[in-house]
Order: sequence, then C-alpha cells, then structure tokens
Amino acid sequence: MRDNLAFLEALQQIAKDKGISVDVLLDALANALVAAYKRMPGAAEEAVVTIEPDSGEIRVYGQELDEEGAVVREWDDTPKDFGRIAAQTAKQVIFQRLREAERDLKYEEYAGREGDIVTGIIQQSDNRYTLLDLGKVEALLPQAEQVPFEHYEHNARLKAYIVEVRKTSKGPQIVVSRTHPGLIKRLFELEVPEIANGIVEIKAAAREPGHRTKIAVWSNDPNVDPVGACVGARGARVRMVTTELRGEKVDIVPYSEDPREFVMRALQPAKVKDVLLDEESGTATVIVNDYQLSLAIGKEGQNARLAARLTGWRIDIKSESQLAEEEAYAAQEWAEGEWVQNEAGEMVWQPAGGGEALSAEEWEAGSAGRAAEEGAPVAGGGAAAPGPSAEASEPGAAIAAAGDGAAIAAAGDASAGDASAGDASAGDASADETVVEQPAGSALTGEGVG
Repeated sequence: MRDNLAFLEALQQIAKDKGISVDVLLDALANALVAAYKRMPGAAEEAVVTIEPDSGEIRVYGQELDEEGAVVREWDDTPKDFGRIAAQTAKQVIFQRLREAERDLKYEEYAGREGDIVTGIIQQSDNRYTLLDLGKVEALLPQAEQVPFEHYEHNARLKAYIVEVRKTSKGPQIVVSRTHPGLIKRLFELEVPEIANGIVEIKAAAREPGHRTKIAVWSNDPNVDPVGACVGARGARVRMVTTELRGEKVDIVPYSEDPREFVMRALQPAKVKDVLLDEESGTATVIVNDYQLSLAIGKEGQNARLAARLTGWRIDIKSESQLAEEEAYAAQEWAEGEWVQNEAGEMVWQPAGGGEALSAEEWEAGSAGRAAEEGAPVAGGGAAAPGPSAEASEPGAAIAAAGDGAAIAAAGDASAGDASAGDASAGDASADETVVEQPAGSALTGEGVG
C-alpha cells in the first residue's frame, strides 16, 4: 500500500514537471499492463486493468464476451507477482509518454507561429539544406528557400521566416525561408514601432531575393508619414533591414487606392508622365519621357517586374517617341488580307473578305493605277495593302506613281521630288510608266494599267 502511494506521488510529480495530465499517464499505463498481462501463461483472452487514483492499487479483471461483444462474466485475475511487472511496464510507458508529450508540446509551440520570424544559430550547411538551432528544436532552411550567393557561416545568428510546421514521429519539423516576402514585413515590424502598433501598414510587397525589394506603405494617421516612418532618421530603420538582408536594396513607396496613381508611384525612381489603364486585360500602359525609359524599365527589366508584382497590373512602358510612332502608323489605312503562298509556290495577296487572290504583279499594277487615277496618296485616300515581303509592310516603304507630271508618295521618307526610276526625275516620268519604290531602294518599272 505504501509503495502504491509512493508510486502515485512520483507519477504526479512527473506529470507536474513535464506538463502532462496524470489521467493520461494512468490510462497509458493501464493499456500497457493489459498487453503485459496477455503475454503471461494462462491469461484470459479479454481483460481490463484498473488503477485506483487514490490508493494506486492495480487490479486485473478477466472477461468473457458473447458473440455480440457484451461482457457475460468478469472475475479478478490479478497475478501474484504483477507488482513487479507493473513496475517495469510503468517505467517504459512513462518514458515513452514523456517523449511523446514533449514532441507534442514542441509542435504546439510552433504550430501557431507560421508566418512569424525566428532567430537561430547556424549549425550545419550543405548543398541541400541549412540547419538552424532555435533552442528546443531545429529549423530546416531548404536550398529553394535560400537567397542565391548568400553564405551561411557556422555559429552565426540568422533571422528566418517560418513557412511550415510539420508533425513527424521524431518531433516537429520547422521549415523556414530567407526568400519569402513576409520576411521583409516582419523585419520592418521589428524596426518600425508604427507598423507594430498598426499606425502604418505594409499594403503590398514584391521581392527579388538578394537584389531588390519594393514595398507599398499606408498610414492610418494623417499626421504620420508612412515612408518617413519606415526610413527613419537618416535612414537608420531601413538600414537595419538592409543589413539583415545582407545588402538587398529596399524601395519604399506610398500606397494609393487609385490604381493609376499607384502604378506611377510603384515605378519610382522613374518619373511617369501618364498611365492608361485597360481593366479588361489588366494592362497599364505607362508613358514616360524618352530619357526616363531605361530608368523606368530598370536593369534587365527589374524595376518594371517589381512594379507589376506590387500593383497586380501588367505594365507596358513606352516612351513618348514610341507612342507617337505607333499612333502615326495606326492612323494609316491598310487593306485587310495577307500574303500567302499558292500551290505553284508564288506569293499572292488573299483578301480577308474572300475573292480571287492577286499575284504580286497584279497587286502592284492595281495599286499604282488606283493611285494615278485618284491623284492622292495611297495611305491617305485609299486602302493600301502591304507588299509581299516583310520589309515592304514597314512604314518606311514608299509607293510613287507618275501621273500628271508629279510623283505621289504613300508613306515614309520618300518626297515627291525624290520619287523616280533610275536617273529620271519626276518631271520626266511619263503618264504611261509607273515606278514602285521598294524598301531596299531598287525600283521596279512596268507598264501602267489604265
């Protein structure tokens, strides 16, 4: 009796130290004793073990069941030396339950911390992963979550972002990241009290790990400048974040609920002249000055990519000269159709609306004849089809026709006085002769079509 009380006291003390319920330990011990009893000779097929929580007395009851599994008879079948078996079993069961309980406690401690930031000591690093010692557990930093070209020195402290907590038979497995955009937000929360207090919010973040990061910040207090709060006095706050990221550049832009204004701010430090939004396709066409084009695009398109991720818009950046050229080209009227290859292997013009295909000679003769009859530029007064080659469809290609002693230029740099065939001038060109300039500078001469 005294031994049973001492056993219960020891059990209660262990449960208190390890944070485990006494009932859980007693239940596990009872199940283990049933298994130990059934291995003894002459044991009943079905049995149940009871442990008195007050006295610690252990009794084994054999049971007889019917076909439906109901107990029809029960008797006390406690072995004489069952106390020794119970002591050995209790030791094994308690150690096993303690290990399981410790694993559960570690898992519960970190299970709710996904999305949080932790500081660990680098223990091991190879081509597959890096191990961080967090104190009670170890965190795994896979190769895919590591910043390229970032070197991890042994015993150095490192901050990482928890992305996943897995429950395994050996305990919790914590997966951390150094590339997740959430790491930037957590680092700013540590350095900027206004963010931790909710006065300033990080609305969006876009990151290319190891190179550059853009964040958009918003202030819930009109008296607090969100960008200034994140930068700090003389850049002290953002410098601490940059140091932890090992030199990664951080751009802080003010957030705007107006998509047009937000896109303009996201492309900083470039100065944007205008933004045209197409909500159906989700495209934002950005117009900048010619000397701002390379700055807006960034090195290898980095600034434009980060701005697109930050805003959620597909960004198309154009300079003023590019926009003017596109508008001038779009203002021209072109015949609808395409150049295709017929069965004989010749290139022919197939109108989009159907009809008979025209050979290159027929198309050239027909276009020149219409231009001579109308006395107006082909591009301005009538629909002109592009030539059979890719070069002829460029805006630089010009079509000149001799009629009434004057040459008519369709488009490009060719002037009326320059349209000629060989050394013949515009005034010498006869009404029965048509000259078609090609982009390569060669002239084709043929009989005019009335």
